[in-house]
Amino acid sequence: MRERLRRIEEQARLAGAVLEERAREMMAPTLRLGVTGLSRSGKTVFLAALAHNLIHGGRLPVFAPYAEGRLAKASLAPQPDDEVPRFPYEDHVRSLSEDRIWPKSTKRIAELRVTIEYESARLFNRKLGRGKLHLDLIDYPGEWLLDLPLMHLSFREWCAEAAAEAARRPREAAEFVALSAELDPLSPATDGNAARLAEIFTAYLKAARADPNALASLPPGRFLMPGDMEGSPALTFAPLTVPAEGIAPPGSLWAMMERRYEAYKTHVVRPFFRDHFARLDRQIVLVDILSALNGGPEAMDELRRALISVLSCFRTGKLTFLGSLIDRRIDRIMFVATKADHIHHTDHDKLEKILAALVEEASAKAAFAGTDVQTAAMAAVRATREGTASQNGVALPTIIGTPLAGQKLGARTFDGNTEVGLFPGDLPDNPAEVFDGTHDDYGVSTLRFRPGQIERNNAGVTLSLPHIRLDRVLQYLIGDRLQ
Repeated sequence: MRERLRRIEEQARLAGAVLEERAREMMAPTLRLGVTGLSRSGKTVFLAALAHNLIHGGRLPVFAPYAEGRLAKASLAPQPDDEVPRFPYEDHVRSLSEDRIWPKSTKRIAELRVTIEYESARLFNRKLGRGKLHLDLIDYPGEWLLDLPLMHLSFREWCAEAAAEAARRPREAAEFVALSAELDPLSPATDGNAARLAEIFTAYLKAARADPNALASLPPGRFLMPGDMEGSPALTFAPLTVPAEGIAPPGSLWAMMERRYEAYKTHVVRPFFRDHFARLDRQIVLVDILSALNGGPEAMDELRRALISVLSCFRTGKLTFLGSLIDRRIDRIMFVATKADHIHHTDHDKLEKILAALVEEASAKAAFAGTDVQTAAMAAVRATREGTASQNGVALPTIIGTPLAGQKLGARTFDGNTEVGLFPGDLPDNPAEVFDGTHDDYGVSTLRFRPGQIERNNAGVTLSLPHIRLDRVLQYLIGDRLQ
């Protein structure tokens, strides 16, 4: 009953907020675009590139408003949520275009509004004047994303899932598993035991995340990226080996950990969902497929499970006109395989097919709710160009770029200034082969390249950040709202 009342209260609060937003949008509609991805998937780079190409008129031939000459202007605008820090767009673009380094990972939530002015494709609407759309973009640490499924898990259920994950990582989890077995959950609670267990549990999460083949962080996400909660007592809890039945005795370690777990959900997870994810109209999910391929079938399965878990928390489906006045739902989702510039263009469609197979179950659930779903392969900022090399008289497709300083290829260590051309590897024609383990030689280059050199036109004006298929992504996500 308490849970039901809480949900009714949250829905009423959301309805009031949406109604207020709709009133403000009478003259200039707002599209809230959720940019979601696990850590290292490229959310920050995507946001910077999207805004830069809209504002500076990038090469966007598939983006209809631009290709048809209807995109009058795009500019940055004051963000709508005063309590949310502004996304440091200028700093990120400077890093990409001038310093040619990748922006630092996001450590806290941030927001950016881009206002787009356009001419309508419809004659009647053109007579009414220019249209205007506010595009709101949200950035946040990927580690926080894995917290969302906790909303639907009891402490006992979370403990069981945590135990299963630890069994998959015996080396990283060894000290935590040993300490957890040593502590009796029915024993009296002490701050010392709680702090010690939370510390060892956090160390285990960090060790698991440090694995280069790890594609998904393990919850709770604030343990890895605490943001402004660093040092808070709210992060001093951990899973236990609890009995399959019964309730926690008052004053026990079990009761203390369960209480802190529920407090974490109440004060951290649910507000994050309510204030950001529950208010989305469209969703792009960035996926680092290439890193998963190098990790083998187990890494691919970990990524698949994480995406299904996260997508199950999204509010998907279509609303009636009246329903849209008091609610928001995600009516379009695009799954995007990032870093397409790390393979040859002849493999881009293969990469997209692998992505489609990876998210098939998550896509089906969203489509059943009435949400339109598509997949794509993309590089928001292109770091390489293509070439051809000859080996034993056979022409091999290559990618050419400047590896970051310290990157290694065999015995060679790069200085950050030297270009290299390499054969990136081949992807299979049949995507099933990367999931069933029948072939394990489809890894691609793990080199990380510096962002590409930004071109200038004949007048010396710096052009927009180069990309692969960003225009296709834009067309699907916002093109229909600029008709």
